[in-house]
Amino acid sequence: MAGKNKKKKPLEGSRIAAQNRRARHDYHIEERFEAGLALVGTEVKSLRQGHASISEAYAGEKGGELFLFNAHIPEYESGRHFGHEPRRPRKLLLHRREIGRLIGAVRREGMTLVPLSVYFNRRGLAKVDLALARGKQKVDKRAAVKDRDWKRDKARLMRARG
Repeated sequence: MAGKNKKKKPLEGSRIAAQNRRARHDYHIEERFEAGLALVGTEVKSLRQGHASISEAYAGEKGGELFLFNAHIPEYESGRHFGHEPRRPRKLLLHRREIGRLIGAVRREGMTLVPLSVYFNRRGLAKVDLALARGKQKVDKRAAVKDRDWKRDKARLMRARG
């Protein structure tokens, strides 16, 4: 496991089903993980149509395992009457060592597990791009907006000069 490339982009060659755009504004992203997602059939069909929201979702521990809480995947319209519950906890599939490390970081260091996106990889499997993050203060958010505005203005000035 030591030879794995941590800088690899997990979203290459995949189709995004849902994104949490607000997460990068509200949190300092420390580390990212790719986790599998245990779903039932109607959830997969609904995700493939792009009907999902993870803006209020978070990951947490329950019984020594990690679950994705508060993610909204609506019922599949063409499915049977007894489909799935839209906001049920969904199990995250990670290696035992990764689960222990993430649970320890959340307990000891006061960090949060935030889903950045839900996507289908090249093989068609549903995955979650999970981030180990630390919450930003209001001052940090203002500084990030100020820095982003300055970079945009600087690029505009450089283009105008030639």
